[in-house]
Amino acid sequence: MGICASTEHLEQGQETDENIVYVMDEQGVAAVAAGDAASARKVASLFSQKGKKGPNQDSVILCQGFGMEDGVFCGVFDGHGRNGHLISKLVRDYLPFMVLSHRNALFLADADLDDAEHFSDASPSSSTDSSGNSSPHPSQLLEEWREACTNAFKAMDNELKAQANMDCSFSGTTAVCAIKQGKDLIIANLGDSRAVLATMSNSGYLKAVQLTTDQKPCLPEEAERIKRCEGRVFALKEEPSVMRVWLPGENCPGLAMARALGDSRLKHHGVISTPQVTAHRITGADLFIILASDGVWDVLSNEEVVSIVCATPRKQHASKAVVEAAVQRWRTKYPSSRVDDCTAVCLFLQDQLTWGSAAAASRKV
Repeated sequence: MGICASTEHLEQGQETDENIVYVMDEQGVAAVAAGDAASARKVASLFSQKGKKGPNQDSVILCQGFGMEDGVFCGVFDGHGRNGHLISKLVRDYLPFMVLSHRNALFLADADLDDAEHFSDASPSSSTDSSGNSSPHPSQLLEEWREACTNAFKAMDNELKAQANMDCSFSGTTAVCAIKQGKDLIIANLGDSRAVLATMSNSGYLKAVQLTTDQKPCLPEEAERIKRCEGRVFALKEEPSVMRVWLPGENCPGLAMARALGDSRLKHHGVISTPQVTAHRITGADLFIILASDGVWDVLSNEEVVSIVCATPRKQHASKAVVEAAVQRWRTKYPSSRVDDCTAVCLFLQDQLTWGSAAAASRKV
């Protein structure tokens, strides 16, 4: 699958982790991670910082060579519950491989039905680029990745249930993942972490486009599903704005999201592990995508995060700048609350990004 970079050494007690991933420029084909490569272009920045609630339950990963030579998989996983930190790391380590395995299985099944030689201009399920290479139609591509991600998330959820030494009854994790395949971007989201795209408008304005929906119990369609399964949805008096999921006859666990991996006791009561999968065709106006845990989005708006990235002079510090801004905002906005874990990954979509012009545009957000 290529090179993977993650926040592995957080387990050794460090409070933060920073990583910049490079791939070689047009003169080379190899990839290097977290290194000083003069001839390499920067691809992504990863950063995670432990909050004040215990061990860091966030995990983040980026994999190079995912599915194709220049393919990329990146994901942010925000654990919750007693074993949330263990679950988020387990999902981080296994989910990318599961997604690719299920995608490859679908690809091989399709190849049996229609040999690659038969993909041509006449094929209604494929398109041809300027070099004469055929590729799946965008709608077909989305359906294939949607099926692969749905199957992989289900398999991952079953794997968590099978863990003999880890209780997932009331522990779990979110998962927001971005898969880049050439000019196609696939987003798979489960829970209340978020993906945001930074793009330039035709008039030169920098825009923040939210690519995912925060799957919280306050959403009518999510609440209806939970109630049909006899789960209960209500907010506590001390926090009336936060809807939570409760078991039918018990005042627990009070889960603040409607979908998650793990949380096995709630899987019978409407909390599901089915991700929402969408696709985006990358254009020359698209600058980068940001994935982050809710510790960031709870205190910073989409526009603020995009502006922070653009205002950061060095790409490798982009995610760190976002996290540090979120931590500072927590301290001023919620001075009596414990700062949440904050994690972000910035995936850069353009080889050459003029940060000066992007920073200027960020003032127009």
